[in-house]
Amino acid sequence: MAGRYATALFDLAKEAGAIDAVAADLDTLSSLLAESDDLRRLTLSPVFSAEDQSRAIIAVLDRAGIGGLTAKFVKLVAQNRRLFAIEPMIKGFRALAAAERGAATAEVTVAEALTDGRRAALAKALQDVTGKTVDVDVKVDPKILGGIIVRLGSRMVDASLKTKLNSIKLAMKEVG
Repeated sequence: MAGRYATALFDLAKEAGAIDAVAADLDTLSSLLAESDDLRRLTLSPVFSAEDQSRAIIAVLDRAGIGGLTAKFVKLVAQNRRLFAIEPMIKGFRALAAAERGAATAEVTVAEALTDGRRAALAKALQDVTGKTVDVDVKVDPKILGGIIVRLGSRMVDASLKTKLNSIKLAMKEVG
């Protein structure tokens, strides 16, 4: 379902020549969702009515300066009671926009936020491996303890400390 919504938004943005503007607005919304537990709760909870979700999300969009096609899309999603899937919709749109530009999108999970320098170095390293421009979508998850998990297309590299510790734990069980 999220893929259909993302495709519809992408098609409308492409037709309007607003792919970059919509992508920027969606990045802003994604950042707001990542920073605010209350906003995330609003989008995920079925307790809120469609009207309450619509009013709240309109206020958030206005305050964030998100307008145009993106605002209309998010309002429609809220009216259709699909806000719970807004993050996969954003991810789907990013993937479509990256493919349109001939780029790839890498989903990167780290234990703590990356500095701009590290983010750029990671994007450069991934570009060297793939030969394409790579958009890096970073997710912070302290549960991995350290290291990095990278998903790029069908490939995944898990160099997290949590996975390494689990491997050692399993090896120790086999020995003892």
